[in-house]
Amino acid sequence: MTERPSDVAVGTELPAFVTRLTRADLVRYAGASGDFNPIHWSDRVATSVGLPGVIAHGMLTMGVAARAVTTWTGDPTALLEYHVRFGRPVVVPDDDQGAEVTVRGKVGALLDDGRARVDLTVTTEGEKVLSLARAIVRLQ
Repeated sequence: MTERPSDVAVGTELPAFVTRLTRADLVRYAGASGDFNPIHWSDRVATSVGLPGVIAHGMLTMGVAARAVTTWTGDPTALLEYHVRFGRPVVVPDDDQGAEVTVRGKVGALLDDGRARVDLTVTTEGEKVLSLARAIVRLQ
């Protein structure tokens, strides 16, 4: 954590959180979640339904963004509420690099009882993949 959450103000920016998702990550997530939909592992199936290729599970992308918030707070239990809309998929190429996902956040409001609303921007290849992504966190 770069700054104590109790010292934040409206406009405080979270450190950028950058991670890569590979096909191996998708396989591990499918096993953990039980979501074995072939759009998450088969290019043939993904393209046959109109996708540009294999895509990451939406809930995996959502989890990556939540991890950015809990890394900043330093306490996973400080994440009290979390909402997103899925805007576009994260396409994960079949290579060793995978897809880079970047999460940026900014404190949008200070709420009652030591809570704050964090507004998130989640992108891959410069395109937003989650919209209306917001978290309510306990600062103290």
